[in-house]
Amino acid sequence: MHCGPKTTNVLPAIVHPTKCCVNNTFQNNIVPHIHPTHTTTVNHVNFQHQHYFPHTNSNVTQVTNQQFVAGGGQAPGGFGGPVGGGFGGPVGGGFGVPRPGFFGR
Repeated sequence: MHCGPKTTNVLPAIVHPTKCCVNNTFQNNIVPHIHPTHTTTVNHVNFQHQHYFPHTNSNVTQVTNQQFVAGGGQAPGGFGGPVGGGFGGPVGGGFGVPRPGFFGR
């Protein structure tokens, strides 16, 4: 197979805007600056006032006593106790629970 002659087309050139470059040069000049300083020492004296507040504690135990006359029935151990069963002995069961034999039970 034989191909025909190749043709190359040359198109018109595209001209872009000119790029501008800057070349900088520098020259150093020395200008002396003098900055004098002065130091003052200040001595401080401080008084620390310490305040003390001694405190004591004391304990007081208050003891109360209640006596009741319990009628009708026999309390455990053969002597009267508070109505309502006392502190939960063998019969009664605790505060506010009547013992058997009280109030017609």
